[in-house]
Amino acid sequence: MSRRAALLDRVTDAGYAAGWRAVRLLPEPVARALFAGGGAFAAHRGGRGVRQLRANLDVVTGGRTTDAELDALTRRAMQSYARYWQEAFRLPVLDTDRVVANSTMVGREHLEAARARGRGVVIALPHSGNWDAAGVWLVRWLNGPFVTVAERLRPESLFRRFVAYREGLGMRVLPLTGGERPSTTVLKEWLTAGGTTCLLVDRDLSGAGVPVRFFGRMSTMPGGPALLAAQTGATLLPAVCQFDGAGWRFVVHPPVPVDGPGRLRDRVTAAMQQVADAFATTIAERPEDWHVLGRIWPEVGPEGRPAPAPRPAGADPTQAVTG
Repeated sequence: MSRRAALLDRVTDAGYAAGWRAVRLLPEPVARALFAGGGAFAAHRGGRGVRQLRANLDVVTGGRTTDAELDALTRRAMQSYARYWQEAFRLPVLDTDRVVANSTMVGREHLEAARARGRGVVIALPHSGNWDAAGVWLVRWLNGPFVTVAERLRPESLFRRFVAYREGLGMRVLPLTGGERPSTTVLKEWLTAGGTTCLLVDRDLSGAGVPVRFFGRMSTMPGGPALLAAQTGATLLPAVCQFDGAGWRFVVHPPVPVDGPGRLRDRVTAAMQQVADAFATTIAERPEDWHVLGRIWPEVGPEGRPAPAPRPAGADPTQAVTG
């Protein structure tokens, strides 16, 4: 590692550490106002990530918004993203009872039915709302930890800081790469024993995911949630987190089948398409809470408004495509 890269890593880690300390010391209304202002400022500056988010939101809204409406939506989305970070810095010192009391769980019956089966549960989520707050609710409901997988960040000290943060909330965190044992092996054992795992899957970091149609355009998503469910007999549940006033809202969709005839890969691909469809349904209700500043669709970059998606053969032109 070059001296410049090492210095940048130290500065990055120090910045996050300072943020964690400072935001906890600020009165909550002040912290909320500062982060909302920061989100609005970032949207105004229009960096590459913001421009990519704007293009992504244009796809989510079907390209039907004016430039002014899309700018306003992007501003709200950056403020929502800033709220996530403000809450991430404060969650370790927030009262768990308060988080649970201010959380609304839509589709709780699907979680309860899955747990009643006595088998594992795989919850697939997009980067939306505050998934850490959802984790606090889930740990309380399970009366114990669930397992999740974290992308290994640079520097290593920052990765360890995020692992410690989430484990402090009651989660068990596995590194995506570089762990003592492969994360898939640990997840299979956990699910086979009846445990629960939560996996963020709307970004295909490996580039080796399965093809899905997401908001009318072809993309890829990791097939891991469906594969793990098929291999262990676990229930696969799509879920989406949203903000709800000063609290949080979590929407759990009905279980996605992963068994049946046919090749395993085909069943995994079909299951992940249903997961993508469930995500799209709920994200479309409140798109500003979907926090993806990276490229999701190959043909949709940060350069400007993307061209209309090609219509699938035989599609009904009067029917909106959501997944």
